[in-house]
Order: sequence, then structure tokens, then C-alpha cells
Amino acid sequence: MSEEIIFEMRGIEKRFGATRALRGVHLTVRSGEIHAVMGENGAGKSTLMKILSGVYTPDAGEIILDGKPIKIRSPGEARALGINLIYQELSVAKNMTVAQNVFMGSEPKGPFFTVKGGEMRARTNAILADLGSRFNADTMVSTLSIAEQQQVEIARALVHESRILIMDEPTAALSDRETEQLFRIIEEQRDKGLAILYISHRMAEVERLARRITVLRDGAYVGELGKDELDQKKVVQMMVGRPADDFYSHERRTSRGAERLRVENVGAGKVKPASFVLHAGEVTGLAGLVGAGRTELARLIFGADKKQSGQVWLDGQEVHITEPLAAIRHGIGYLPEDRKSLGLFMQLSAMENMSMNILSQNATAGVVDRRALTRLTRESISSLNVKVSGPEGIVGGLSGGNQQKVLLARWLAIKPKVLILDEPTRGVDVGAKSEIYKIIHQLADSGTAVLCISSELAELVGICDRVMVMCEGKLTGEVTGDDITQEKILAYATHLDAA
Repeated sequence: MSEEIIFEMRGIEKRFGATRALRGVHLTVRSGEIHAVMGENGAGKSTLMKILSGVYTPDAGEIILDGKPIKIRSPGEARALGINLIYQELSVAKNMTVAQNVFMGSEPKGPFFTVKGGEMRARTNAILADLGSRFNADTMVSTLSIAEQQQVEIARALVHESRILIMDEPTAALSDRETEQLFRIIEEQRDKGLAILYISHRMAEVERLARRITVLRDGAYVGELGKDELDQKKVVQMMVGRPADDFYSHERRTSRGAERLRVENVGAGKVKPASFVLHAGEVTGLAGLVGAGRTELARLIFGADKKQSGQVWLDGQEVHITEPLAAIRHGIGYLPEDRKSLGLFMQLSAMENMSMNILSQNATAGVVDRRALTRLTRESISSLNVKVSGPEGIVGGLSGGNQQKVLLARWLAIKPKVLILDEPTRGVDVGAKSEIYKIIHQLADSGTAVLCISSELAELVGICDRVMVMCEGKLTGEVTGDDITQEKILAYATHLDAA
């Protein structure tokens, strides 16, 4: 593998008003390598990448490409230099074909400025074949999955003869199979000499892909580690500025509290009739591969979807939950896996989001007591350490971790007897993860029965007292105590004999 340094960023500074987003940041990347950039939300990763891709211009510092200082004043200039950024939120035009997306803004022109459609399709198909894609240049993007749309973005970068490809949380919306396919594409492009900057919160991905990582904290450069130096505890400590020995550690509860929730033969659609019990003061995990039916089962219990069979008991009394409002009245909360589209109102304030479930308790004759809600919101902001300007701060401007804590605050406000958490740490940095874990255990200590759905097996092993496992819509097993290992969970999740 080549050791040629393709570009460097030296002493990069960037301010936004009074906020110093970057201060003295360094980054060195070699051709034919995957270089990860890690840091908590707000560490400056995205700002640094936007400077490299021409979205922002630095206030100080220099960028060196092929040994020569350069100025990048726009995304167009960056693309001309072979630098392309693929955002976490994909920017494809779904009403256009794949070829039209790949060549958007750079269509080859013939006489009288006519577009050379044949050339576009031929070049696009050649790149798609190289990527191993299962669609062609004439496919409408609206018919593609998220993973396939991501391939369109990669094809767009390759058609511009990229030398540096920046990928921001590329697996956030992908299944395990789609993630593996993306990794194959990334590694193949690396082997062809492409330099890839990879931004991710997922340590397992970084350990697999990256040859080096650069760590940022609070807008500053902390250090660079080579592959042989990668250690999760060391990286976490660099990112958050404190030891990570207790990142997952907790004393696993071996004695069960009183029965809080009993589910008997609840099923509908892909969910086969399921039966289980949740206990007060216990954190129970729900594991399974993508498509196993975990979210679907949670939604049946919460009343978000209609169950076709089964009964639910709360504290020994049968309850009839046919809609989420009924679940909330009984003290059952549900934090959905997609906080942006299913949980939060991004254009509303922290107070409006946090207090949504308790408006009736803080109103007289239909008039809401804003003073009481403001006080409760301030208490939540303080107790959960939400980094927001105040109760009136708009949620859409917060980091992923702080948005998740706002959503948690909404459910904590109802003082839940049962709280279902669906992917509670998806898309949040390690610092916010640690804080969310503490909140989960504080909830359990107060007597709440917590059901935690997560695709991160290490997370379930680290925070749960018991783990139930689903496979193809059916509960296939349960592990407790020392049997809570990734290997045992995967055995049940894949129909292998876990005994």
C-alpha cells in the first residue's frame, strides 16, 4: 500500500460568531488508505470536512494537496480537485434516473448544447458494474433502497475521478447485509488508490476499516492513532477526555423485582404470538437481526399498531391498549428508533417537545400553565445535562445526543412504569451514550421496567440484566447472567443451537 501523503490540513481554525468551532486542527491522509475521523457530536468533524469539501473556508491554517498549498473556495472547486463529500443525509433527486443523478451539473454536451445521453448511460453503467450494483443507468432513483441510493452517490463521486472521498456516517440507515456490501465497495476503492475519510461513531466499523484515525475534541486536535494502536477504551478516553473503564460497567441485577408487565401471545403480521414478562427495576434487552420483528412487537405493545392476538397485563391487571394514548395513560412509554420522523418535532422548542405528554396535567380549563412547564423543562435540562440554550431552544438545532435526551425527557415526565427504548443510542456519540446508559439505570433503580431494543450487541451485553432474542418474528430464546454474551445472543438470533 502506498505511503504517499495525498493531502494535509495544518492548523485549521474556524469561527462562527463567538463560537470557535475549530482551533489548530491537523489532518494527514495518504493515498490508498481509509482514515477515520472520530469525536463526539460538536467536536468539529463535520466543520472540518466541510472546509475540505469547499462548503466553508477556514479562518486560518492551510491545506496542502500533492505537496502544494491550495485554496478551496467552493464545492465545485473541491470536485475539480477530486474531493467529494457524501453526506449522511443523501442528496439524490428521486424523480430522475441514476445516470441523470450521477452527472447532475456536469452532463457531457454535444452540438448546440444537447446532452449526450448515450455517453452518460454508458459511463454510468461502467461505474455501476465496477461497484457491483444490481441496477442500471436508466433506473429511477425513487425505486432504489437507501443502500442503493448511496451507491449512486459513490458513482457520482467516481465519475468526477475522485482522489479523496469523504463519507459521513454512511451505515446509519443500512442493514447488516447492506453494510457489508458497502464495506466491500469501500475496500475495493481503497485498493485502487482512493483516499477515504470515514466519519463514524461505531468503533467496530473503524477497527475493521481504518488504517489510521484522527481524534478531535471540542474543536481541537487530540491525536492520531495507527491501526495497531486502536483500542476502544483509549479512543473513548481521547474523545471524551476521561477514562472509559466504566463505559458499560454496571452491577448486573440477579434478583428480579415484582412483575410489572406481562405479555401473553401478542402477535400480528410478521410477529408470531409472543409471551414474556418484564420486572420492576430490571433492564431487559430485546435482540435480533434486522427484520426480526423487534420494533413491530414493541409497537403492538404500545398500541401504535393493532394486535391480532394476545393480552397485556400491567401490575397484575389486564389492560386494553388500542392506541398510544391509552398506553401513556397506563404509564407505558415508547421511544422510537427514528427520533426525527417518529419522535421529535424538530421545528418546536425543547419545552414543547418535552412537555407534550403532560399538557393535560399542567392546564386549567384548557389553559396551559407555561410557568409550570418552563420550570419542569429547566429541571429536565439540568438533570439530563441537555446542551440547549434554554426551554425555548429549537430542537432541530441540537446534536443527535441532545435530541435523544429531549425525547427521553418527554417520557420521563410521565413517570413511566414501563419504558420501551428502541435503539436509544443510534447516531449519538460516546459521551452521550454514557449519559443515556446512566439514565437507563437510574430509571431501573427507581422501579421502572425498561425494555431496550438495540442492534449493538456489545450495548445489550453491557447494560442489560437479561436479554430476549427474536428471529424471523418469533421469540427464540433468553439469556441471563454469565450467559449474556454476543455469541449466545447471535446463536438464538440465527436459529443456531444456543445451548
